[in-house]
Amino acid sequence: MKLINLKHHIDKASKVIGNTWPLYSFVTSNPLSGYEQLPFSEAVNQAKQILNARVYPKASIYRKAWETGEIEKVELIQTLKENGFESSPESYLEQMESERPIETKNENHDLDRIMVKWLSAFMDEGLAEWEMPFKKSGFYKAWRQLAPYDAEVGKISRKDIPKTSEEVLSEILSGYPEQEVHTIFTYHLAALPGWTGYIKHRSTQAWQEAYPIELKDYLAVRLWTAKQLKMEVLPPVIGNKGNSEIVKLQYLWLKAWEQSWQNRLMSHLEKESIAVQEGEHSNQTPDAQFAFCIDTRSELIRRHVESAGNYETFGYAGFFGIAMDYESSTDGISHKSCPPIVDSCYSVSEIAQNNKSQEKKVQDRKNEVRKFWNYFLKRMKNMLPSTFGFVEGSGFFYGMQLLFRTITPAPLYRFTQRNNSTYECVCEPEILKSGGEDLNIPAEEKATIVKSAFELMGWKQFAPLILFVGHGSHSANNPFGSSLDCGACAASPGRHNARMLAKLANDLEVRRIVKEKFQIEIPETTFFLGAEHNTTTDEIVLFDSSLPESHQKRVKALKKNLQKVQETATQERLGATRNSLSQAQTNASNWGETRPEWGLAKNASFIIAPRKATRNLALDGRSFLHSYDWKTDKEGQVLETIMQGPMVVTQWINNHYYFSTVDNDKFGGGTKVTHNITGKFGVVQGNGGDLKTGLPWESLYTSKDTPYHPPLRLSVIIQAPLDQVKTIIAKNESLKALADNEWVYLIVMDPLEGGTFYRYERKVGWSSTSDEKTTTKKKTLRRNMPEEVLA
Repeated sequence: MKLINLKHHIDKASKVIGNTWPLYSFVTSNPLSGYEQLPFSEAVNQAKQILNARVYPKASIYRKAWETGEIEKVELIQTLKENGFESSPESYLEQMESERPIETKNENHDLDRIMVKWLSAFMDEGLAEWEMPFKKSGFYKAWRQLAPYDAEVGKISRKDIPKTSEEVLSEILSGYPEQEVHTIFTYHLAALPGWTGYIKHRSTQAWQEAYPIELKDYLAVRLWTAKQLKMEVLPPVIGNKGNSEIVKLQYLWLKAWEQSWQNRLMSHLEKESIAVQEGEHSNQTPDAQFAFCIDTRSELIRRHVESAGNYETFGYAGFFGIAMDYESSTDGISHKSCPPIVDSCYSVSEIAQNNKSQEKKVQDRKNEVRKFWNYFLKRMKNMLPSTFGFVEGSGFFYGMQLLFRTITPAPLYRFTQRNNSTYECVCEPEILKSGGEDLNIPAEEKATIVKSAFELMGWKQFAPLILFVGHGSHSANNPFGSSLDCGACAASPGRHNARMLAKLANDLEVRRIVKEKFQIEIPETTFFLGAEHNTTTDEIVLFDSSLPESHQKRVKALKKNLQKVQETATQERLGATRNSLSQAQTNASNWGETRPEWGLAKNASFIIAPRKATRNLALDGRSFLHSYDWKTDKEGQVLETIMQGPMVVTQWINNHYYFSTVDNDKFGGGTKVTHNITGKFGVVQGNGGDLKTGLPWESLYTSKDTPYHPPLRLSVIIQAPLDQVKTIIAKNESLKALADNEWVYLIVMDPLEGGTFYRYERKVGWSSTSDEKTTTKKKTLRRNMPEEVLA
C-alpha cells in the first residue's frame, strides 16, 4: 500500500479518538471532537459501536431527574408524542430500565497488555529510574532493537522484523481492500484510546522532538505483534448493538431534560429583566471593579463580592486575552497559558521589581536549594544501595508529616500559606514575543491587548481600583489537580495572565495610545491589580507589592471586605453555617480528600449578556457568564469573537463533563481510590490497562447512580439583536455546524423586541419561545432527528 494512502487512512481512522491530555495540563475537551461535523446523535451512535461505550445517561439517572421535576412533565409528554410514543412516560422509563449492557469479552487482552508495556516504557517522562534504551531513535526503531528479548511474543530475530513501520503496514495489509484497511486501523486505534490519544497529543509537544512516536509506529508494532501471536488483525463483524427503540427514547428523554432546563433558565432571566426595567439603577462609579473568569465557579463568588460593597464585576475568559506561554520561576519550565485552540504569541517570565533585585536573588537561591533536596530525596528513595537504610532512617519524619496532614490539615494549610513566600512579592511579569529575532513588543500592540479586554466586556466607566482576577485551585495528593485550574489558561492558574494584563494597563504609554487611537480614556486615578481566586477556599489574593501609596487605604478596606466574602461564599458553597473556612482549608490540604472541590460540575449554560441580566440570580454554579453589551458592539465583531473563542471552549468543557458522566469507564477517569500514576503524565486503574482520559468519578458523582453533574449539552443564551446573531452564524460554518448538529443549543434574548427569546433548531431555524407556548403543537422534533435515531 502506498505511503500516502497509509497516512490518509490513519488520519481518517484517528478521528474516533480525542487527544489525551497529561495530568500536568489536564485540559477538558470534547472526546468526540473529531465528529463535530456530524449530528450529535449520529456521532454518539458511531462512538457507541466503535468504543463499546454508553453515550446517554442511564435510566436510573433519568428516573431521578423525572421524579425530582428536573424533567418537566409537559415537555416530556409533548416530545414523546411528537415522535410517535403515545404511552405514559413511566412505561418508557421502565422500558429503558429493562436494557441490560452487553458484556463482551476482550479477545485482544494479551495484545493490549503487551502494547501497554511497550508504550509505558517508551513514553515515560521521568518517573522511571531506568530509561528504556534507544528511545532517541523513535518508538518503532527502539522496539525493533528490543523486541527479540520479549519472551511474550516468542523467539524472533531482529532480521525477521522489517526496518520501518511503513514496511510492516504495507506487508501485513497488502491483501486487504482499502475499506477493510480503514476498519483495521479504526479497530486497533480504538482498542486503547487513552494511549493512542496521548500519542496524538505528543505529536505537537517537545517530547516528540526528543523521543518521536507516531500512530503509524504504534499500528505497525501492534499489527506485527498480533500476527506473531497468530491473531486476526481484521475485527469480527458485529451487528448493531442495542435496541433501536431504547436509543430513540434515550435521545428524547435527554432532549426533554435539556429543554426543561432551558425553560427554567429563560424564566429566571425574563423575571430579572423585568425587575431591572422597573428598578432604579444609580450611575455612581463603583469603589472597585473586578474582572473574573467566565468559569462557572466565578458565578457564586461574584454575587458575594457585589453584596460586600459598592463593587462591580465582569466576566471574561480567564487568560485575559493574552495568548502566552508562562515560564515558571520555580522550575524554569514554560507552560501554555491560553486556550489550546489558540497559538501562543508571547512568552512571559519574571523579572525583579524596581529595587528588589537582591530579594529576587534570595528567592532564586531558595529555589535551587529546594530543587536539590527534591532531587536528593528522590535519589535516596530510588537508589538500590540506599533504599533500606533511607526508609529506616527517615520513616519517623515521614510518619509525623503524614500524621499532621491527616489529623490537622486545616492548621497545616494556614501555616504553609503564611510561610510560603512567592515570586509575586519581589517580581513582575515581563512579556516578549515568542521566537524571532526582535522579541520586544511595540507599545501599540500592548495597547491593542488592553483595548480588546475592555471592548469584549462592554466596559463603560473606570473605578479607582480595577482587579483582574484569575483563578487557581489548591489540593493535596491530587493527580488531577490541574483539571481544577483555569481551562482558558490550558489548565494553568490564571494569576500570571491577570498580573500581566494589569501591568500593561498601568503602563502610561499604553494608556496614551489607548486614549488617542481607540478613544478609551483611563483616568489617572485608576490603578490595576492582578489577583487570584482560590476556588477551593474562596480566598481572593491581591498581588499588590507595587501598589502606590495613593491606593493603599482603599486596598486595605477592600481586603477586609474580601475576608467577609470568603466566609459567606464558603458557607453557601459547602452548605455550612459555621467553620466553613476551616472546612474549605481542610479540603485543600487533606492528603486523603478525593474531592477537594467540584470544579465545573453542573455546568449547563453559557450566558453572553451584561451583568445586570444575571446580577440578582443565584444560578447554582451552572452557568458560564461572559460580560457583553450589544449597544457598544454595533457591527457584531465583539460577539463574533466571543462565539468563536469562549463559546467553543465552553462547549468542549461541557462535553468533557457530559461524556465522563454517562460512561466514566470509557470516557472518564474511573475512581481515584485505585489510580496509579504512570510516566508522570497519566493514570491507569489498578496495575495496568488503558490511560484514563477524562474526569474521575469523584468529580462527577455523589454516590452510585447519583451524579452531582447533570449530563446536559450546553445551552448558550445571547442577549443581542437576533439579526446580528443570524449574520454571525451565516458567515461562520463551524459555529453553524455546532448548532445544526446539536453540540450546543443557541437561544437569543432579543433586546429590540422586549427580551423575546428565540431558539435555534436544525432545519427549522429560529422560532420564538412565546410562539411555542401558545401553539397547540410545537414544531415536530421528528424532522430534526437523524435517520439512524428514527430507523
